[in-house]
Amino acid sequence: MNFRFILSEISHSRGQGLIFVVCVALSLVSLVAINSFRRDVNQSLVSDARNLHGGDVIVRSHRPLSPVITKALADLEQEPDTEVSRTWEFYSVARNGSGDKTVLANIKAVDSIYPLYGAVELRSGKNFQQVLQPGTAVVGSSLLVRLDVKEGEQVQVGSKSLTIVDVVEGESQRPVEFFDFGPRIFVSSADLAAMDLMKPGSRVHYKALLRLGEPSMVDEIAAKLQHYTDTGQERVVTYANAPSRVKRFFDNLLFFLSLISVFTMLLAGVGMQSSLAALFRHKEKSLAIIRAVGASGRFLFSHYLVIVFVLSLTGCFVGFLGAYILEKNFTLIFAGLLPDNIKLGLSPVDIFEGTLLGFAVVAFFSFFPLRSITSVKPIAVIRHESTTEQSPTTYLFFVCGVVLFTGLIIRQLDDVKIGLYFVGGTFTLVAMITLLVSLVIVGLRRISGGGLALRQALKSMLRPGNAAKTIMVTLSSALTLLLSIGLVQNDLRSTYISSYPEDAPNLFCIDIQKNQKQGFMELAGDDVELFPVIRARLLSMNDEKIVREKEQKKRGDTLTREFNLTYRAGLLSDEVLIEGDALFGTEELAPGIIPVSILDTVAEMGDMVLGDILSFNVQGLPLEAQVVSVRSRTKSMLYPFFYFVFPEKYLGQAPQTFFAALTVAPEDVGQMENKVVEKFPNISTINVAETAKELGRIMEKLSSVITFFSMFSIVAGLLILVSSILATRLARIQEAVFYKILGADSVFVWKVFILENLILALISSGCALVISQVASWALSTYVFNIEHKAYVLFCVFLVAVSCCIVVGTGVASSISIVRRKPGEFLQKRSVE
Repeated sequence: MNFRFILSEISHSRGQGLIFVVCVALSLVSLVAINSFRRDVNQSLVSDARNLHGGDVIVRSHRPLSPVITKALADLEQEPDTEVSRTWEFYSVARNGSGDKTVLANIKAVDSIYPLYGAVELRSGKNFQQVLQPGTAVVGSSLLVRLDVKEGEQVQVGSKSLTIVDVVEGESQRPVEFFDFGPRIFVSSADLAAMDLMKPGSRVHYKALLRLGEPSMVDEIAAKLQHYTDTGQERVVTYANAPSRVKRFFDNLLFFLSLISVFTMLLAGVGMQSSLAALFRHKEKSLAIIRAVGASGRFLFSHYLVIVFVLSLTGCFVGFLGAYILEKNFTLIFAGLLPDNIKLGLSPVDIFEGTLLGFAVVAFFSFFPLRSITSVKPIAVIRHESTTEQSPTTYLFFVCGVVLFTGLIIRQLDDVKIGLYFVGGTFTLVAMITLLVSLVIVGLRRISGGGLALRQALKSMLRPGNAAKTIMVTLSSALTLLLSIGLVQNDLRSTYISSYPEDAPNLFCIDIQKNQKQGFMELAGDDVELFPVIRARLLSMNDEKIVREKEQKKRGDTLTREFNLTYRAGLLSDEVLIEGDALFGTEELAPGIIPVSILDTVAEMGDMVLGDILSFNVQGLPLEAQVVSVRSRTKSMLYPFFYFVFPEKYLGQAPQTFFAALTVAPEDVGQMENKVVEKFPNISTINVAETAKELGRIMEKLSSVITFFSMFSIVAGLLILVSSILATRLARIQEAVFYKILGADSVFVWKVFILENLILALISSGCALVISQVASWALSTYVFNIEHKAYVLFCVFLVAVSCCIVVGTGVASSISIVRRKPGEFLQKRSVE
């Protein structure tokens, strides 16, 4: 091994070597940071699982706990060192003392021993259990602002007036607050009856939290309680396996960021391959001379393999350093989204996995450039002939590499199906962009008109050894990602926030009781439509039980949650029948089976088709239904919709509440809320327009996080641009010198170079614009069921910014080339 040769080659290839190092670092920095962040979040939630869930064993229900489970809990309370705390959580409207201001609040009624684990931190620093007493309330700080009240003043919750005695600063069971669209109000369970808010069918989350004297008995106690629960009513979990909205949110967010990071890794890998290929093209004559004096292909391969290894090691170190700095700044990037107790930092496991990942990426993308140097033939180089050889072994290595790399991506995403979809989608996207770019290049080659500067710019861009096609494909892929995210985000914002439809309901009223229907309609207007709501759980499909553990692994909505069933005679104005002869079919069904119409959304969720038999538990009673039709919607989800619709004769007598969607003038919403709550304290009103604004705030924050990570993919494209300029540096200097010798000034040379980079940017942006418009249209139309718009100004702005970045990068890389003096260059060439 000739180490002098290795050091000399690294020294003389500083430009391309630096780009290779940066590409390796870029492939790791976001991915390692995201993986480490995921591990930190999981460790934070697992280590504080008891504090997060509030007990060793947790019993949950959307209805009052059954007598059997209540007795079982009472028996457990008699055990030594065993405590049971009960909580009731629901949304309701709170008012200030004068009743002129209202806010939808998250009410949590607790007993005197809550919390069993963790803490509720108060502004006063006092003990929560001592502060909260019957007749008092402990509230979130935002409630004081929104109701314009202070500590010591009254807040009206239902029929009960409570005195605000303290302010919540933090909760271990609520580490982040953006999930709840209302400030917290803690009340004593002794005040529940006086508040008169909980009625039959009301949306209340009932919980029993157990602290056991013997922690080793957790699983045994949970299994015992599960045995006593009514089917489909209560859920018994332990602190170790209880689902968490916080964890589910971070799992979904980090999964999406992992997709973006893997995409960036692929583009950075293309940059590695491009920089190595450019380096070997530049050194082709030198390699041919080395071969001519007796060096073997094995000698070149082994030495350059060491060079790649050294550069890769350096890139890994830079990547780890970048990942460490990036994760340390996650508190700024994810501001308002992180739990307070999370500790961020890279662990040895992160570094080990990152090193393996880095070298796997380098091995895959460096193999073909390295293999090419073994086929360099001196005579072919002298005659300017192609030295490329594609043996069957090369294709075999490529196939094996794709398989191994696909496995690596599946391992990273931890989902085989989505991993395969991602790989297939990425190849499809790159293939489409490559086809578009190729067609554009064919058209450019046929351009013969235009000014001299334009013709020379096109000639320069399409010169041999210039990676114009690779640059355009990479930049287009990165811009497609950014544009698609931006366009879908704009569609969502336009539909739900910015341009709220005039005819869309803006005030939802829930938990209306049967005996309140007439009074509510007199208050809200006789033309208001009331939708019956019957709570139920889906137990099985075609006698195949719904497996909770399996469903919880799905991303998005699941079949294990509690559904709202309804009944009516026909379709709503925004519904169309897409399968079936009629809403409830035309054929007579088997005895004991009733017809049900399902929404296409739940049909896709559960792979349901016509004829499927669905088994429900309707508040303790079994119900067998056959799917006889599938509906779809023509308006956005701002309008009322139900997954399951039944004929009235089957569910008309079931325990039910009613839901109303009102369209009220924006200036009258507050007044209408006051009227409803004053007459019917148990009815909860949701100001949909205000909720949409809160969703918009969260969406903007998430969008900024996603855009930040997406920008790494743009950097990969720019690195390939710089690599291409360095690879053709000698030809560009020669070109610039000849321009000046023939009488052109530096302005003309700059004009050629700027036009070349501008054409690259415009083609990349144009291809990205076409594909992203199609992709965002498909996502908005078929996934989100909302209208898609082109957003021409947004696209023009993003294209302009992209052009400025690309042209700026190209110009900065060409400064030394343009400044080169003709005499100095010609003198050096004559010496050579």
